[in-house]
Amino acid sequence: MPQRKRDTRARLEVILLAGPALLVFLAFVIFPVLMAAYYGFFSWQGYGPPTDFVGLKNYLTILQDPLFHDALAHNGFILVFSLVLQGPIAVVLALLLNRKMRGQSLIRVLIFVPYVISEVVVGTGWSLMLQTNGAINAMLTNMGLGFLATDWLSDPGIAIWTLMAIITWKYIGFAVILFLAGLQGIPEELHEAAAIDGASYWQIQWRITLPLLAPTLRIWAFLSIIGSLQLFDLVYIIWGQYIASTAGTSTMATYMVSEGRNAGNYGYGNAVAVVLFLISLVVALIYQRAVLRKDTDGALTGASGRKRGSRSRASQDAVPQDAVADADADADSGADATTQKEYVR
Repeated sequence: MPQRKRDTRARLEVILLAGPALLVFLAFVIFPVLMAAYYGFFSWQGYGPPTDFVGLKNYLTILQDPLFHDALAHNGFILVFSLVLQGPIAVVLALLLNRKMRGQSLIRVLIFVPYVISEVVVGTGWSLMLQTNGAINAMLTNMGLGFLATDWLSDPGIAIWTLMAIITWKYIGFAVILFLAGLQGIPEELHEAAAIDGASYWQIQWRITLPLLAPTLRIWAFLSIIGSLQLFDLVYIIWGQYIASTAGTSTMATYMVSEGRNAGNYGYGNAVAVVLFLISLVVALIYQRAVLRKDTDGALTGASGRKRGSRSRASQDAVPQDAVADADADADSGADATTQKEYVR
């Protein structure tokens, strides 16, 4: 098959396979973002065509609102401590569960179960247990630790840490399973060679396992960062739209709902959604360029190197065949054929 036909066929395959997904992405991601940006320029109540054009007023109000500043700070707090708390705990659990032990499969399932439970169920259950007269305070009192009983949900100095504990309990199972999958790709021969050289178990993990697990850690950190910036459901279910801001657990997403939809100002809510989208996009691009780029560049370099190598081997295989054909065709030309054979060699 000619090269041009092969290239055309490859392009058609890409269009047919990626076309539907691209259309869905444009219809359900890009188009809503553009419409939200459009409605953000209006003072719109959510019904009828927007007519009250306010320009950049909604966006300026967002940047000047102390409640949005607090929500942004809470998102930053959740982002940092999600990485600081979940990362080390998940790595240690993954390393322990990667060793052969009795009940290993059961422990893995128990750790992963909270992640698959619905946020509604998790939020409702924890909100009931963390009431002042709930199960947590009752258990502390029965254990003789009544002095530790407190208002876990309404105290601004404690509520954000309560949220962090719930988030860690909920999502650490995903990190553990992800790290376990990454550990399966590390050759066991490296650990055996290090052990023969006298390295201890934790030296092997620090100098061999963690560096090789770094790509998986970076992917998990990226997912955790984006999830922290867009956190909504647990906060809204446990604290509600009004208590979240006074308890110090509001996020940009809960601010968007409370100041937009619940306030009847859908234009302002759309503007908040655009700001949230832009913040997430900028953070994702910076992280991709500063952290994930080394992984993608390595993959692309390896692929291109393999491609160049295959082309080089193919050309090396093709040259002798052409040379032999030319030599056979000119075998009777005496000195010219001899000279050509020497040139081919």
